[in-house]
Amino acid sequence: MPVPRSFAEHFLIAMPAMDDPNFVRSVTLVCQHDEGGAMGLVINHPADVRFGELLDQLRLANGDAALAERLVLDGGPVQPDRGFVLHDDPRPWDSSLRLRNGLAVTTSRDILEAIARGDGPANWLLALGYAGWDAGQLEAEMAANSWLTVPADAGLVFDIPVEARWRAAAGRLGVDLDRLADYAGHA
Repeated sequence: MPVPRSFAEHFLIAMPAMDDPNFVRSVTLVCQHDEGGAMGLVINHPADVRFGELLDQLRLANGDAALAERLVLDGGPVQPDRGFVLHDDPRPWDSSLRLRNGLAVTTSRDILEAIARGDGPANWLLALGYAGWDAGQLEAEMAANSWLTVPADAGLVFDIPVEARWRAAAGRLGVDLDRLADYAGHA
């Protein structure tokens, strides 16, 4: 498989040797990647907060108990107080980054208001914080065998349980993570 120039719209799958606590056994959706660096969202690390708690903090009414109990994810170590809604809704929200694979990341309050009143995207997740890489940093991590990569798709984000996403993402490459060494090296 040819190496992409940009890892945007790809999943980064942490190798078993990854020891950074922010990325152990993580799957990160790379949303942007260019010569200036990269930005992504970890899509499989639950945060210590539920969606209802965030709605309460934002003073958004919600009468749906199931919605209030939805997981919020730890999207990464950068700006952990900022929310990112990853979804597949084509409507024009106030502040969205649209990816070519049908996914979008929205950071504006209007999408949270719509979700709270039951009029939001059918498929969505909320992540607090994001993962960021300076220019050349992600490329260096790839060269150091820190990550596997596979094109991103909505099915892994919305159809696979959070705890199964790491193995499922690697499975898209035919990789059994239990058979990989928990250390990195070069031959």
